[in-house]
Amino acid sequence: MTETVTITRDGEIAIVTIDNPPVNAMSFRVREPLRKVLETLAGDSSVAAIVLTCAGRTFVAGADIAEFGRPAQRPDLRDVIAMLEAIRKPTVAAIHGTALGGGLELALGCHFRIADKGAKLGLPEVKLGLLPGAGGTVRLPRLVGPAKALKMIVSGAPVPADVALASALVDATSESNLFANAVAFARDKAASGVASVPVRDRGAQIVGADLAAFDAEAAELAKKARGLEAPLACAQSVRNAITLPFDEALAAERELFTKLVSGDQSRAQRHLFFAEREATKVPRVGKEVSPLEIRRAGIIGAGTMGGGIAMAFVNGGIPVTLLEMNREALDRGLAMIEKNYAISVSRGSLSEDAKAGRMALFAPTTDYADLAECDLIVEAVFEDMAVKREVFSKLDAIAKPTAILATNTSYLDVNEIAASTSRPQDVLGLHFFSPANVMKLLEIVRGSRTAPDVLATVLGVAKRIGKVPVVVGVCHGFVGNRMLSARSDDAENLLLEGASPGEVDKVFTGFGWPMGPFQMYDMAGLDIGWRNRKARGQTAVIADRLCEQGRFGQKTGKGFYRYENGSRTPVPDPEVAQLIEDSARERGIERRTILAGEIIERTLYPMVNEGAKILEEGIAARASDIDIIWTNGYGFPVGKGGPMFWADLEGLPKIIERLEYRHGLSGKDVFRPSALLKRLAAEGRPLSTFVGNG
Repeated sequence: MTETVTITRDGEIAIVTIDNPPVNAMSFRVREPLRKVLETLAGDSSVAAIVLTCAGRTFVAGADIAEFGRPAQRPDLRDVIAMLEAIRKPTVAAIHGTALGGGLELALGCHFRIADKGAKLGLPEVKLGLLPGAGGTVRLPRLVGPAKALKMIVSGAPVPADVALASALVDATSESNLFANAVAFARDKAASGVASVPVRDRGAQIVGADLAAFDAEAAELAKKARGLEAPLACAQSVRNAITLPFDEALAAERELFTKLVSGDQSRAQRHLFFAEREATKVPRVGKEVSPLEIRRAGIIGAGTMGGGIAMAFVNGGIPVTLLEMNREALDRGLAMIEKNYAISVSRGSLSEDAKAGRMALFAPTTDYADLAECDLIVEAVFEDMAVKREVFSKLDAIAKPTAILATNTSYLDVNEIAASTSRPQDVLGLHFFSPANVMKLLEIVRGSRTAPDVLATVLGVAKRIGKVPVVVGVCHGFVGNRMLSARSDDAENLLLEGASPGEVDKVFTGFGWPMGPFQMYDMAGLDIGWRNRKARGQTAVIADRLCEQGRFGQKTGKGFYRYENGSRTPVPDPEVAQLIEDSARERGIERRTILAGEIIERTLYPMVNEGAKILEEGIAARASDIDIIWTNGYGFPVGKGGPMFWADLEGLPKIIERLEYRHGLSGKDVFRPSALLKRLAAEGRPLSTFVGNG
């Protein structure tokens, strides 16, 4: 026995307990003593059965990700599971909390599984660019069938205990006293005299499986993979479980795992895994800072953004006072919220009772005074400084002294907004992304006087409402939109010089983006950028002309593309092609063929460069924070790890060389390489691991 693995006895039942806080990860310090314990118990004639359980708040919640990519230490998890399967006396996994990844694979090595009613089980390795590497893709189909296994493994989504029971993933569930029930279960199995069959030797679920149906389902999943390798490898490995003998399928699984773990995509996704956890560690906000209690939120504005924000809070169980300026706008906003919930009901992701419960958490009003008891108030009004200052002046007068006041601005100066109150320490930006009830990213904008407890509070609220928070500083556009502006700076020149909107967008989707920039402009509405440019005294040759013609994108049926009969599918428009050609001719630009590599260099390289400038200025604390923002809020492909991680793969010297060339060619400052990029390249240091002062 060791401090991580202990044995206790309940008569003839041996209870093996893993204790490796915080989540009982299957690191070497667990595997080695567990192997020795199992070896001892297997040969102990006084032991009739073994119960495998865990201390703390969860069963084994996964392997130790930090070990991936390092030299293997034996025993590995496969060795431990093989030893479990070789034990002839009944083995029972008692699962509470979560059994994820290597934890579920360990449980699959037992003869039986009993789960607490609140437990969740899953194989989420695909989210790290991997597949289960210790037999998960080969054993799971033998319990739940190939179709269910495929869905679980390719989605990476865990299933609750009741679903696991219905699909035969677990043998029993426990309302309470899991530990005692697991011991009783093991005792019954030992007393039955019936030989326990390891999962590896069960074939009923895969014998005669409909391979054609499986392949059709796998093909559908492949369409959604968008260039990611892991989902395809997962599907292939589950297929191997059907078509190959167990040991051959197991060996093939390991071969696929080894290939993935050493590849750039998995490295990128593991980078994001750790980056998301680092993002919650905010300079000057330590564990000693106590968050405030948020019992009720107030949302000002019931339009598309305000309504989505309100839904996000309600979905997290926080009651919302929803304010609009008149009853008509309020009713319209509530109707849209109810419609959104009705869609969820129709899809089966929400019950009618749950919908009614959520709608009951909204308190609609047209009176600012009704916000007086809110603990957190978020304004989501028109993106205009004068309007926002007026709102905050009103809030300063009516909000209780302990209330947090937040602006949902996408670009504006949070410090200037805070200055319109007598309590700038209570003010910050909460930049939600549309649709706010769906998009995961939340840019938390720290003002120059925002108090640490205010930041600690909203970080906790973000987790509660299912958001991925990143704290950033104040500048125009903060991190995401500032970099987006840099990405877009040369986009119109690409059109004038010879590319079409469709050609640029095709390069982006080929790179792995869900859509290209011109499709994105049409979806967001060209009038938004037009209005913003006017306010800043800027122009955009093509986009401004489109707006002058009333072509605002999807909402008007025309933008950079045409949208027919209410469809959202973009169709190339000859009128736009002619407008681009005419504009180029007026400026004496001779159009030419522009290749994909040049499109990448002129859009993504400036974006990386702007990210480096943001780090220089301390607007972002870490390069990895920028990667989290772009993969969660803007669609940067997760398989490339975000713009800062991708820049390292691309090579900083190459990026600097092309930026300098473009700067000399165009004179555009967006192409002038930042000092940080040059310094890191000269020192041979990666950009993605850079940590500044924030």
